[in-house]
This record gives sequence, structure tokens and C-alpha cells, in this order.
Amino acid sequence: MNERFINADGINICTDSFGDPVNPAILLIMGAQSSMIWWEEEFCQRLSDTGRFIIRYDNRDVGRTTTYEPGQPDYTFEDMADDAIRVLDAYKMEKAHILGMSMGGMLTQMIALRHPERVLTITLLSTSNFAPHLPPMEKKIMDFFSKMGVIDWSNEHSVTEFAVERSRILAGSKHLFDENKVGILAKREFARSNNIASMSNHGLIAGGESYLARTSAINVPTLVIHGTEDPIIPYEHGENLANEIPGAVLLTLEGTGHELHYDDWGLVIDSISKHTSISE
Repeated sequence: MNERFINADGINICTDSFGDPVNPAILLIMGAQSSMIWWEEEFCQRLSDTGRFIIRYDNRDVGRTTTYEPGQPDYTFEDMADDAIRVLDAYKMEKAHILGMSMGGMLTQMIALRHPERVLTITLLSTSNFAPHLPPMEKKIMDFFSKMGVIDWSNEHSVTEFAVERSRILAGSKHLFDENKVGILAKREFARSNNIASMSNHGLIAGGESYLARTSAINVPTLVIHGTEDPIIPYEHGENLANEIPGAVLLTLEGTGHELHYDDWGLVIDSISKHTSISE
């Protein structure tokens, strides 16, 4: 890893980068309860090989970025959206392409509305604006996350088992679930986290509603990528984003769940490469 720490406004943000900084930048924003390592290194390198400078970073309360006491996140979604700009400032990137997954995709929408002058394009992966008419997550997901309280956050095995089962339940039927790879990533996350239990704070963050209600005002080229078997943010959410954001393009991943599976990387990377060439 090419880790770099950024200290801005009292927040210490852990970042990593791939490729040549003279190339157009793509900033990767991961979803809830997941540090930047879930943007796997090979994926980042392959995306960088298309002629892009890739930056990934740990959100607050995960990985090596500033954490807060479990149950007491002293920040909002607006603060998290501004963290992305803090990262771009530190790397001296006036503008960037933004790729966000799940919660990261929600933050990406906010950034496009809150800081449009810093955004070239956005890519929204497995995410939503959570309009009230859209279908809820499947019951199996709610049942699974209701068990989070019994995790022994001080025990690597307990935390790793949770992460593996979380990934398994979010996966679609198209691809083989790689338990070994997920387990390795989970153990790595446990080892490098400031306070692994703080990841639960992501379910308590407030804010963002005023931006997500204005999705149709997003005025940058947008690519929406969504799996047809996403159990936590159903496919209809991706369709809705593609319909609401002017000029948005929808890439449908048949049989894919709430995941960025290795078997989809080729199509996803090719699509992002073409999409981020729009502004060149």
C-alpha cells in the first residue's frame, strides 16, 4: 500500500493511491462498515492501468481514519462528503471523477450537488437516493444485521466470521462466493483498524436528506451500475437513479448482488474507463 495520512480540520484520513498523478483522478468512496481495502488492490491497479490516477481512502470510523466512540458518531453525512474534498485538496486535484459504492454512492451524489465544481463525472455502484416509493431491503438482511450486538469486537475470529457471513448474504447467485478471499480481507481489516467496533456508527449518522431529495439536479455525466439480485438496495433503486439523473446511463449486472465481484471487474472497469473519458 502507498498509504498517506491527511490531517485536515481535526480529522486524520488514511488514503492510498495507484498510478501516475498526472493522469485524471478517480476518487473511490467505499460503503458503510467497510474500509478502503474492500476496493481490492488488483481492481484499483487495473483501473489505474486504463490511464487513471486512483485514490481510495478510509471513511471516518473505519480503517486507520479518525474513529469515534461506538454509538456516538460526532459527524454528519455532509461532513463525510466534505472529507472527499479534503482528500482531493491534499492531492492537489482541482477536479476528479468520483466512484461511490453503497453509502459511498450516496456520498457521491451529495458531492455532485454540494461541490459540483470539483466533479468531472460520477459513477454510482449499488446505491440509491432512497426515495420513499422504492422497495426496502430484504428481510434476511434486517435479520442478519439485528445480530450485530453479539459480535465480540475484540476477537478476530468473531469479527471475521461476521464479515464473511455479511458478504455471503449480500452476494448474488451468478458468481461463486470466495469465502477465503473475503476472510483474508476481513482479517486484514481487523488488524489495521483503529477501533473495529466503531464501524457500527455508520448506521447512526444523520444528514444528507436535503441532497438526496434533489437527485434530479445532478448536472455531471453519471454512470449507474447495479446488480439485479441486490438484497439490501434492490435493483429498482438503480433504475430510479438512472431515470432521475439527467442523461444517466444504467449498466445492469445480471445475477449480481450487493458486491463488486471479481468476475464483473472486466465489464465494470471497461465501462468506467469509457465513462470517465467523456470529459477528456
